[in-house]
Amino acid sequence: MKYNEVANRVMNAVGKDNIVAAAHCATRLRLVVKDVKKIDQAALDDDPDLKGTFNANGQYQIIVGPGDVNGVYDEFVKMTGVKQASTDDLKEIAAKSGKRNPLMDLIKVLSDIFVPLIPALVAGGLLMALNNILTQPFGTKSLVEMYPNIQGLAEMVNLMASAPFAFLPILIGITATRRFGGNEILGAAAGMMLVMPNLINGYGVAEAVATGKMPSWDLFGLSVAQAGYQGQVLPIIGVAFILATLEKFFHKHLKGAIDFTFTPMLALLITGFVTFIVVGPVLRVVSNGITDSLVWLVTTFGFVGYGVFGSFYSAIVITGLHQSFPAIETQLLANIAKTGGDFIFPIATAANVAQGAATFAIYFLAKGNTKLRALSSSAGASAMLGITEPALFGVNLKYRFPFFIALGSSGVASLVMGLFHVMSSSLGPAGVIGFIAIPTNKWFGFFLAIIVSFGLSFVVTLIYGRSHMPEVNTASVTNVHPNQVTGFEINAPVAGELVDITTVNDAVFSSGMMGTGIAIEPEDNKIFAPIDGEVTVAYATKHAYGLKSNDGVEVLIHIGIDTVNLDGKGFTSQVTQGQQVHRGDLLGTFDKQVILDAGYPVTTMVIVTNTNSFSDVALDTTYGKTVQSSDVIMTAVPQNNTITEA
Repeated sequence: MKYNEVANRVMNAVGKDNIVAAAHCATRLRLVVKDVKKIDQAALDDDPDLKGTFNANGQYQIIVGPGDVNGVYDEFVKMTGVKQASTDDLKEIAAKSGKRNPLMDLIKVLSDIFVPLIPALVAGGLLMALNNILTQPFGTKSLVEMYPNIQGLAEMVNLMASAPFAFLPILIGITATRRFGGNEILGAAAGMMLVMPNLINGYGVAEAVATGKMPSWDLFGLSVAQAGYQGQVLPIIGVAFILATLEKFFHKHLKGAIDFTFTPMLALLITGFVTFIVVGPVLRVVSNGITDSLVWLVTTFGFVGYGVFGSFYSAIVITGLHQSFPAIETQLLANIAKTGGDFIFPIATAANVAQGAATFAIYFLAKGNTKLRALSSSAGASAMLGITEPALFGVNLKYRFPFFIALGSSGVASLVMGLFHVMSSSLGPAGVIGFIAIPTNKWFGFFLAIIVSFGLSFVVTLIYGRSHMPEVNTASVTNVHPNQVTGFEINAPVAGELVDITTVNDAVFSSGMMGTGIAIEPEDNKIFAPIDGEVTVAYATKHAYGLKSNDGVEVLIHIGIDTVNLDGKGFTSQVTQGQQVHRGDLLGTFDKQVILDAGYPVTTMVIVTNTNSFSDVALDTTYGKTVQSSDVIMTAVPQNNTITEA
């Protein structure tokens, strides 16, 4: 790669006068620009030396590749005279220049709060669905009525199902306080305050107010309602923010034993008074207003609203906005007597099934490409079970037409959902098995919509794709274990659990822009050289390494996602750029807890960045298996070798 030529092409495409600041990480140029619309996107897309682009959080990112990005960045800075910045500086510049999207920042906060809670919410939702199956009528009688001896079982299941939702403020108190930089145990205590049994239960507050039976405290002449907040979302988030802010304030101004003794008490005491007097009542009104608005939307527009939402749902997933939906769905389910249930879940199910069906159609269209067929079959199956990122980023967006056909199919299927007024009564997997979260009297409408979604998306994609599917590389191999082929072996750089890289939450890695690879969920904190060769990338941030073997295999090891933002905190490095290493040599270490506490995943990517130099790269696809750093997880197959599918 000629760095000056690539830098010049990038400058011309972006526009020299359009650039505010520039930085780079292990793989990509990160730019803050004045106007994204002025960028010649086609020129960047067609550039043979660039792997892709995307725009996020006010930064326009251009994927160059490890090692090469340094040289391109240096030339780019010389040509443009642009302000150089660290990745942290760039975030601040983007924020000050108004290029960051406040809505996306809010979505990120909600995502950080609710993603850790998803296991508990889904478990509670599925138990609630099981309770529905036991207690809702099939025809004229429910299972409990037909078999009275399972009454106790149903009651126990209902108790377990209700717990995560009844005590939701405690769970949110933990994750939200941690997100805002406070002590999560204090956050749990704050959540407990809101659901104490001597308060009026949150589900009965409206009735108590309406009937004039709401008890109150007399606080120096001020009447403070003794209202609980069971099932509420926004109030506890506000409480957690206040608590964390107060805690940090007192930590800063109180020292030593005084800080240790009085900070927790003062933070909790002040938060408690502010909560019951102001924050709780106000945010309850806001929270109920959001719920009422959504109910009005569905009531007013009915099946048309369903259809419009369904037509855009997968596009919303791409932006990440769907990360805020658990907060909304939880609120809908907490007030199910008024809302009737959660309408987002069935729409999401229709959208996910449509994307999965389009991906399965690509499987049949890619007859000569075993790699694409393996990817599309696994990604399609994942989408049918509710996880669409592999299908979206790995297949459908790559060829475009499957994605848009699936959008239209989802819209039609969502119309069907709306016509039958399908709503879920709990959370669950937004896929074909999602029927367990749907009341039994709505199963017919649900399954009809699923059939429409799958059938329409699959058939139209298949028919359209026969004349519009671009030619694809028909190199062989995908499901052959790396130990069964001849080539250049690559070890796991860290001990841990193998993960399908198409499922990681970073489009650059999951879409294959950087090359073929695999991800590992580390169980150790040491990174070892997976090959013999030269260290080509060893960043000051110590979160990524690039190596080139004596056989020409270029490997990128990227520890975590967006961990460049830590600026080296939690990482150590034992090597320098240009150093020769042997397979198994220690490259560096990392502190998992520091990374996780900062809100970043520790998932480690291992990628052959010059994949196109080989006939294929065989992966160990036994995902979920634990590997050691001495285990072979990939084999790069030379161009003159061929492999037959196992």
